[in-house]
Amino acid sequence: MSYIITEPCIGTKDKSCVDVCPVDCIHGKEEDTMLYIDPEVCIDCGACVSACPVEAIFADSDVPEKWKNYIEINAEYFKAS
Repeated sequence: MSYIITEPCIGTKDKSCVDVCPVDCIHGKEEDTMLYIDPEVCIDCGACVSACPVEAIFADSDVPEKWKNYIEINAEYFKAS
């Protein structure tokens, strides 16, 4: 299991989650509209969940139905880079 950043992050990109991540798995370039969690590096600690001010981060098994497509969006981001 890993964590997924979903739609509420778009346009917000608050980096509180980056600051608390013990393994530096949350990334996003300046031109990206949101941040992404690298599923290969994430250790499932959940520290990012409570740090997110817009409640955009969920365990992959708990992503709300309306944002399930972000699981693939997140994975694709790291395949492309």
